[in-house]
Amino acid sequence: MSAVEQQLSGHSAMDEDDESEVIITADQLLASAPAALAPAAETAAANGASDKPDFAPLSAKALRGKRYEVRRVRVPPHRLSPLKRDWMKIYTPVVEHLKLQIRMNPKARMLEVRTCEETEDMGSVQKAADFLRAYCLGFSPEDSLALLRMEDLFLDSFEIKEVKTLTGDHLSRAIGRLAGKDGKTKYTIENATKTRIVLADSKVHVMGTFQNIKIAKNAISSLIMGSPPGKIYAHLKVVAARMKGRF
Repeated sequence: MSAVEQQLSGHSAMDEDDESEVIITADQLLASAPAALAPAAETAAANGASDKPDFAPLSAKALRGKRYEVRRVRVPPHRLSPLKRDWMKIYTPVVEHLKLQIRMNPKARMLEVRTCEETEDMGSVQKAADFLRAYCLGFSPEDSLALLRMEDLFLDSFEIKEVKTLTGDHLSRAIGRLAGKDGKTKYTIENATKTRIVLADSKVHVMGTFQNIKIAKNAISSLIMGSPPGKIYAHLKVVAARMKGRF
């Protein structure tokens, strides 16, 4: 055997020895894995750790950061005098209960409400804006306050012209039919449907739950279209009895 062949055979023998030392069978891996993972699992169980991260809830201040949420509501000219008279009834729930800041901007004729350091709920600013908007539409402070206390109340506005195109004396008569003598028709619809209604010129604003607003709008639309009030009263009586039995 030549010297080159002896050298090559020596290298192959060394490679076989190295491979025999490096190769680990699958049975050896399965046998050693539980033993290696057991101390780590015991440590995690002892510390009460879990796979899911545990984050503490953010406070309103941390959620807001350095930004302040602001809402502005325009005040119509005919609501400026009532606003001065009812200012404390509006100021108290917004500042003391919702922990917000409120001011009247006389130059822009707008009510401005914003969050502050004491604000606990970031959704309070939108509730306050809905409360102020309801008051500016013509609802009383007591009725508007219901928007802060109940979550399922909404505001819906529409014009009489959207139901039927009326002008001049015909429009005036339609408004009179909706109000009734001494407001009887309006109060009847409110009591039967558990809603609040404001007649502002040719606009009608309704406050209540979604289903109750739908019933009230149907009654108002029927009056605008020319249905006699007696027929509307009879229908509302049936609706009121049905609602009373349901709840």
